[in-house]
Amino acid sequence: MSPEIISILALVAIFAIATFLPINMGALAFVAAFLVGTLAVGMTTDDIIAGFPGELVLTLIGVTYLFAIAQNNGTVDLLVRGAVKLVAGRVAFIPWIMFAVTGVLTAIGALGPAAVAIIAPIALGFAARYRISPLLMGMMVVHGAQAGGFSPISVYGVTVNTIVADNDLPSSPVTVFLGSLFFNLAIGAILFVVLGGRKLVGRKVTDDVAPEATEATEATEATGPDTSVAVSGHGASAGSGVDTLTATAKVTVEQVLTLVGLAALVLLALVFDLDIGFVSITIATVLALFSAARHKGAVMQISWTTVLLIAGVLTYVSVLQAAGTIEYVGESVTSIGAPLLVALLLAYIGAVVSAFASSTAIIGVAISLAVPFLLAGEIGAVGVVVALAVSATIVDVSPFSTNGALVLANAQDVDRDRFYKQILGYSGVVVLVGPLIAWLVFVVPGWL
Repeated sequence: MSPEIISILALVAIFAIATFLPINMGALAFVAAFLVGTLAVGMTTDDIIAGFPGELVLTLIGVTYLFAIAQNNGTVDLLVRGAVKLVAGRVAFIPWIMFAVTGVLTAIGALGPAAVAIIAPIALGFAARYRISPLLMGMMVVHGAQAGGFSPISVYGVTVNTIVADNDLPSSPVTVFLGSLFFNLAIGAILFVVLGGRKLVGRKVTDDVAPEATEATEATEATGPDTSVAVSGHGASAGSGVDTLTATAKVTVEQVLTLVGLAALVLLALVFDLDIGFVSITIATVLALFSAARHKGAVMQISWTTVLLIAGVLTYVSVLQAAGTIEYVGESVTSIGAPLLVALLLAYIGAVVSAFASSTAIIGVAISLAVPFLLAGEIGAVGVVVALAVSATIVDVSPFSTNGALVLANAQDVDRDRFYKQILGYSGVVVLVGPLIAWLVFVVPGWL
């Protein structure tokens, strides 16, 4: 049996075992990476370890550590209050504000994971505070990042347009950008309707907080070392309908320092393109120095189970790549010969693989595999490129991708195992349906 087939069967086994037994999929993936890599592919353990996603792991640790500190000292609540004022207290606008802000960041050149890492913790804080579906908030952030992700000056946009130009294919950077923008906007609208967005219409933050949420806030403020001075007016009764986050607030020195740190994170990661993992963990450590006793438990708030899950799965994906599994599947598909069918199958390959691997890399592979039949002129090249680009990126909602992992790691006040299954289920629907719709919209009509 070939290494490619063995690696695929092992992947199926990983999913099957993790589905029926309460075993972390990351641990299973590490075992599979070791056994398949050494026994079937002929890799050394050093080769396997080289596939460990160190950059992503550091990002997950650094971002969740930083926002754990920001949560503990009341800075997240401070940001929530500011955003609430921005939308005049209308809860229904909050998911769309998160979608738009993340989209603007990626459209002006920010990496998708960097934008999601910055916005997701704040968005999920809103979800916990105002009883908004965390799945809705998290996915709106990710799809917002993809909505702006193919602007002509973005990383994805530059990558796709360069590949197209290098292969002398017909190009339309604006079409690629708008195609992704409106596709993700449509998904956002569907999510808003399906995941309870209609119930948010007409609600304001002043009448949205449940009694138990208000009581929890009061308890936190009463027992926290300095939080009692961070939010004033918290003596309102649970049934008064007054949201403590809209009351007049007094900002502490520690909160000011945290805000400066978050601004520095945005500046250094987005403008100077420094690694967001190193930057966030550095800022978190500096903030911890100012109140070491209070934040000694912040490290325990890092989502270690998520870190294990993502690290294990992505390490196994590197073994799949070393085994040539992705190229094996891609070449098998392109040998079919029917352009429309090949375009659909390539879209599905891009979606499935990208759910576990780098979207940028997969876009390049998928478009490169499509070049021979696109040059023949039997099918619209621009439409195929848009479909492949959309298919390979909308699946970044997967809990195994950087963006999906950041959403999972930063969820607040939720059953994390249940939330993981919700994200996994949603990403499964996106993988199954998304490429087909992209193919039907951008390829089949032949209008691009």
